Amino acid sequence: MSATVQTSQRPVPPAGPTAPDEELAHGLISADEQAFAAIYRRWSPRIHSMAARSLGDAREAEDVTQQVFLAAWRGRTGFHPERGPLGAWLVGITRRKIVDTLAARTRRLHLIEAAGRAADAAPGDRRPEAADRVLDRVLLSGVLAGLPQRQQEVLRMAFYDDLTQHQISERTGLPLGTVKSHARRGLFQLRRRIEQC
Repeated sequence: MSATVQTSQRPVPPAGPTAPDEELAHGLISADEQAFAAIYRRWSPRIHSMAARSLGDAREAEDVTQQVFLAAWRGRTGFHPERGPLGAWLVGITRRKIVDTLAARTRRLHLIEAAGRAADAAPGDRRPEAADRVLDRVLLSGVLAGLPQRQQEVLRMAFYDDLTQHQISERTGLPLGTVKSHARRGLFQLRRRIEQC
């Protein structure tokens, strides 16, 4: 019995780049930064790829990848190798972070849509909620004004004219892929700017 105690208290050797996942997992649990660095090198490309496929945005995927590894480090004591492999645990964290990111994106889009609808509010409306809509519209206009011209144009057509990306492509003469790129980059910039407001 004492041999078992001594074995479990033995220090974990530094994890090398080719260490098996089981060894890395034990290093993570014992707060071995070398093991964590090896885990990051091994798993971050897969995590990033998974996030990029789900989100369709490389920058958001980078954010999610960082969030996953931050959560893994902070929550390392909650990882139990006997319940499943390290990779499955990291994938589970990734899925939760992707869902959180999509939910935040949806909230932002609802805010932007609400501001767009507020543009139709009657100017003489004195109700408190009308004032909020006007404020939202002004804030959104200010944020949109800070974007590059093409991104502004695409997002204004999408939000205020309620046009699809295909319709925007036809109206502007821009290729559909370019419209999608402007919309994606514009939404990313909007998110950043709204978060800073």
